[in-house]
Amino acid sequence: MGCPQHPKTVLFRLLVLSFAVCQVRPMQISCSGTLQAIQGEILTLSCSFYSTSPASSRTSVEWSYRPKGGGDTLSVFHFISQPYLPKEGSFMGRIKWPGNLARGDASLLLLNASLSDNGTYTCAVRNPPGDVHGSPCQTELTVTPRGTSVRFSDMAVLMAFILIPSAIITLVLLGSICCSQHKKTTVRRSPIEVTDVEEFGYSRHKMKNGPFPCCELYLQESVNDEEFCPCTEKHEKGAIAESQC
Repeated sequence: MGCPQHPKTVLFRLLVLSFAVCQVRPMQISCSGTLQAIQGEILTLSCSFYSTSPASSRTSVEWSYRPKGGGDTLSVFHFISQPYLPKEGSFMGRIKWPGNLARGDASLLLLNASLSDNGTYTCAVRNPPGDVHGSPCQTELTVTPRGTSVRFSDMAVLMAFILIPSAIITLVLLGSICCSQHKKTTVRRSPIEVTDVEEFGYSRHKMKNGPFPCCELYLQESVNDEEFCPCTEKHEKGAIAESQC
């Protein structure tokens, strides 16, 4: 029968075992998966990683490319202590390294995207001595010709800055027109309203053609008949003379 182990010894062994498990934990690498771009754009091939050990001078990054139609895998970029950019081939002068290994960033910039760039890009990161078995991640790139596709973001910009303001201006104009027409229909002259010309019994048009006959003015009711029709006085004197006879 074996001797029982001390509890402190058991706890120490568990700590050592858990630390060993953490050390052999594989590196985690992630990419965007799929990426769409238009010919001539500058795009980012994102690649981030997580390691149990901090990045060092031995940490390496490898980017490779395989054409969409199939073919040999080409080395696009390599980093170990410093970046090594391609010096020949279709990627020469079009690869930039904005990555930061201390922050777990191993992304690449691809300048002037072309239709020949369509394919699969693979990012592999190793951080010895512990993390050397991480599974590489892949990004499927699709480049379309310029002018043959309209992205949703472009349509949203057009809707926001052109169509919506135009619709608002149109509604405001229609509202102002409707309100002005409504005011015109509601403003009517009162039936008891009498203008100065109507009060004196003649219009401007008739004044231009000639004066009214005195008797015609006499038959119309007016407060100032005596001022504008002298024949009224003659008519009253004739009526008085007849009554005296």
